[in-house]
Amino acid sequence: MQEKHIIQKLHESYPFIDIIFGTHTLHKLPQDVYHILEKRKRIDDVINIDGEIYEGLPIKRNDKTKASVTIMYGCNNFCTYCIVPYVRGRERSRKPEDILQEINNLAIEGYKEITLLGQNVNSYNGGNNYTFSDLLKDVNKIKGIEKIRFVSPHPKDFTQDVIDAIKQCDKVSKIVHLPLQSGSSNILKKMNRRYTKNGYLELVKKMQENIPDILFSTDIIVGFPGENEEDFEDTLDVVKKVNFEQVFMFIYSRRVGTKADKMENQIPEEIKHKRFNKLKQLVESQIEQNNKKYIGTIQKVLVEGNSKNNANMLTRKNRL
Repeated sequence: MQEKHIIQKLHESYPFIDIIFGTHTLHKLPQDVYHILEKRKRIDDVINIDGEIYEGLPIKRNDKTKASVTIMYGCNNFCTYCIVPYVRGRERSRKPEDILQEINNLAIEGYKEITLLGQNVNSYNGGNNYTFSDLLKDVNKIKGIEKIRFVSPHPKDFTQDVIDAIKQCDKVSKIVHLPLQSGSSNILKKMNRRYTKNGYLELVKKMQENIPDILFSTDIIVGFPGENEEDFEDTLDVVKKVNFEQVFMFIYSRRVGTKADKMENQIPEEIKHKRFNKLKQLVESQIEQNNKKYIGTIQKVLVEGNSKNNANMLTRKNRL
């Protein structure tokens, strides 16, 4: 019903639109254009958000050294701040043979780094008990690929077999992105994240015990509805204890169609920004200290090309 309302609103606001299509019906665009030209009839192709996956669609890649490869679509988690399940449908995983063929082709073309993409990659289901850990092991075998990353896993689904795969696979990055969102168990419950502060810290400890050289990056939302000072201090506490390599920080913003948008106790912008700046100051101080441990060491990096500012210098994206 929400989609039909959006479509109606689009046509009312922009009556000159002939075709409205979504990511799930991209494969039908040439056919839709043909029908528009032949029948002069408006087409709306966005409703089927839980449809099958179509392989073989062309992908435009601007980078020549690293590539992102989608392994699944949609999401089943329904975090209260997120619109994805409503607009992209439920989880649907690509077949492992299609993913591996795409990565093989990328390796032949000279790509060195692959990032496996999904709203919740560690719930990937390739069928016949083929799991995300199996996929990591198979991608690790592909000649020419030197580094494998993945985003984003969900802490509640981080199973032992995935931890073991990260440890065993030499090409899988030991810098793991593990979204926190909030350090407060109270706020995590309101977000419908289905883990607690202690549960997150226990997972981090478990991964560190299994993979001694593991490092973490994360996502954090500041100013979620109902967040009080104690909740925010819990977030700071987790940041201090985990000592993330990188933190992607966001000030909560309302999204129409999500449960959080209708929650009471929306946080004033002034308080959001004050907390954000405090978190930013903590993170920057940690990163400065973390960077010092690399002084005097030799690191393997992925070279992306010549610098735009100085042709005699090379640029790099990530440590390998």
